[in-house]
Amino acid sequence: MVKGGTEMIEDWQHFLLPYQQAVNELKVKLRGMRKQFQDQAQHSPIEFVTGRVKPVDSIKEKMVRRHVEEDRLEQDMQDIAGLRIMCQFVEDIYQVVDLLRQRTDMNILEERDYVTNVKPSGYRSYHIVIEYPVQLVTGEKKILAEIQVRTLAMNFWATIEHSLNYKYQGVFPEDLSARLQRAAEAAFKLDEEMSDIREEIQEAQNLFSYSRKPNQLDESNHNDDNGDDQQDGGSPE
Repeated sequence: MVKGGTEMIEDWQHFLLPYQQAVNELKVKLRGMRKQFQDQAQHSPIEFVTGRVKPVDSIKEKMVRRHVEEDRLEQDMQDIAGLRIMCQFVEDIYQVVDLLRQRTDMNILEERDYVTNVKPSGYRSYHIVIEYPVQLVTGEKKILAEIQVRTLAMNFWATIEHSLNYKYQGVFPEDLSARLQRAAEAAFKLDEEMSDIREEIQEAQNLFSYSRKPNQLDESNHNDDNGDDQQDGGSPE
């Protein structure tokens, strides 16, 4: 890549274009899975989907932190394209993972289960690294993308922790770190409680859905298009 000045910005824009295409296509496909469950009057394990391309400044910072050379960027940085799937229940996370494993339009390269194997900080999520082919005018290009699958409670905690991480540069005061860990456990306890009454919740949601008009159901997609470029809350890796 050309160093410095406007040429560098143009280079980055060109470099990131396939990643943006991959994110856009994957958001459509993953949201389509949710709509298919709704069309069949079934509980959707996908509550909503967001996605983003990592900002250039974040890419550069991670390159320095992880000692990634520019000529190895496509192979060594797995989360330039990032998708997040939010679920209502912990059980939904594993259903989504199984659905992704069955797809033929992507190749799963790596899985990291931080739901069962929680990080010391308290972070929980299920990370999947995929290889996804995008069709460009110059031909097919395979892009690495990371999909994070988590509950709403996990996402709330991770978003707060991510914001604090910027303030403290990853080195939290001991008291704050202990509070975050307790908050993470409380969030997971909430997930467990919701799982215990999952059937009653889903029954109530089904009754609510049936009482609404079809077009109302289509419009209620938790504002998936809002905040697509805001995918904070990922554990630094």
